[in-house]
Amino acid sequence: MGIVAGLDSSSESTRIVVCDTDTGAVIKQGYAPHPVGGSGDVDPQAWLMSLGEAAEGGLLEGVQAIGVSAQQHGLLALDAGGVLVRPALVGNDKRAQSAAADLTEALGGRAAWAQAVGAVPTASQPVAKLRWLTRNEPDAAHRVAELMQPHDWLVWQLLGRPARRTTDRGTASSSGYWSAASGSWRPDLVQLALGHQVRLPEVIGPADAAGHTPEGLLISAGTGETMAAAFGLGVGVGDAVISLGASGSVFSVHHEALADPTGTILSYADATGMHLPVVHTLNAVRALRGTAELLGTDLEGLSALAMKSTPGSYGLVLLPYLEGERTPHLPHTAGTLTGLRRESMKPEHLARAAFEGMLCGLADALDVLRGRGVQVRRVFLLGPAADLQAVRAIAPAVLGARVVVPQPADYAALGAARQAAWALGVSHGTLSPHEPPRWPAAASQVFEPGEDLPVGQSVRQQYVAVREQIHPGAFEPGAFEPGAFEPGAFEPGAGDQEAAGHAAAGGYEVGAYEGGGYEAGGYEGGGYEAP
Repeated sequence: MGIVAGLDSSSESTRIVVCDTDTGAVIKQGYAPHPVGGSGDVDPQAWLMSLGEAAEGGLLEGVQAIGVSAQQHGLLALDAGGVLVRPALVGNDKRAQSAAADLTEALGGRAAWAQAVGAVPTASQPVAKLRWLTRNEPDAAHRVAELMQPHDWLVWQLLGRPARRTTDRGTASSSGYWSAASGSWRPDLVQLALGHQVRLPEVIGPADAAGHTPEGLLISAGTGETMAAAFGLGVGVGDAVISLGASGSVFSVHHEALADPTGTILSYADATGMHLPVVHTLNAVRALRGTAELLGTDLEGLSALAMKSTPGSYGLVLLPYLEGERTPHLPHTAGTLTGLRRESMKPEHLARAAFEGMLCGLADALDVLRGRGVQVRRVFLLGPAADLQAVRAIAPAVLGARVVVPQPADYAALGAARQAAWALGVSHGTLSPHEPPRWPAAASQVFEPGEDLPVGQSVRQQYVAVREQIHPGAFEPGAFEPGAFEPGAFEPGAGDQEAAGHAAAGGYEVGAYEGGGYEAGGYEGGGYEAP
């Protein structure tokens, strides 16, 4: 028996959990906010200060290993002496939008990027930030000699800034210049974005140690927040995760990288040696909030109204594309409400149409993955909106899968701790580098589609018919087949994990995807909104 720690440095705070290596039980926890910044420029020393505050009171006494999870898509550009040439550019910085579009065309379009690294450049990605830096701060760009992301930099600092720089597959795959399919850096893409070559970290395996601190404390490989949260939840093949923020995301664990010429699927790597295909939607809870404001209520009130209606919302269909949409690729469209008749013009029917529209939009994203051979037998719903009665009642049948709503916990920090226990066990010869420690599943509630499955498919068909009428061919032919659920997916006990475990009390500090970046949200005494 031993103890390990997992720390998650999100865009808003640092959370630390100290866990038993054998059982995963949370022994102690720490928290500290990050200073609030008003732009995309952040002094990374603030992350270290927050880490120190979160670890006060002897929180890490007796800890044998630490795993690091951190916000994704940040860029730390260093000179030849290892000094930052400017403050860090973080993931939610939108200044690189035109740079991302430029890079997309420079390589030959979306399909060329999807083939090269499994993702089309977005403003959030480091590769686009490099092009922005070259255009807007050429003197700083000329001095750049090596690149890191937040997780890489934190690990390096904890180790005392050694000569060796490391990262993991998960963080590397969100850079825009590492291929999950080939498992290798693409320095030619760094050259394309920055104009010259630089030093890139060594990509180490999921169970490898990045090194030891001067005091002898093992530091594991670490990873990005998305990958750490998936590892902390214990998701595996056959599981998908839907994050309900203002925007939405769907990801799953898969055995191979998925090159998608349309760029709809982002092909990331996970924290275990597998792959993590991700599909984003721009509209999720923002559609619910907009409808709630229109009806003069809040999300709880909207849910209660929706439960007074019936499946299909008396013919009302809401295409929730309020901010344009990414899946399907309709960046300049708007939302649509159809089916207005005298009998359907009631608040409860509009409320239910909002929930059905949001969930059908996410089911579209889920079916993009299904259409590429990804198994989906269970769907984990994350975010406070998953606690709404209407979501829990409608989601299983519309998504066509068993729905699991985990108890709120610091899953990214838990995933980092589990990785630390893995690396520690491998170093002691008690664990295999091919199999992580078996910690109990997160405590959760499970909701089955049951007899409502045909009803849910009818709601989907109604939604798809309207989508095809308003936006014909929005999805390329054969991209997916709505409602293509796996036979036997709903048999009792099929891959089910009982509602047991150690999920820590406190905030779910993981968040929603927005424009390619996995940003921290608030599941701590308040609303869950992506930036």
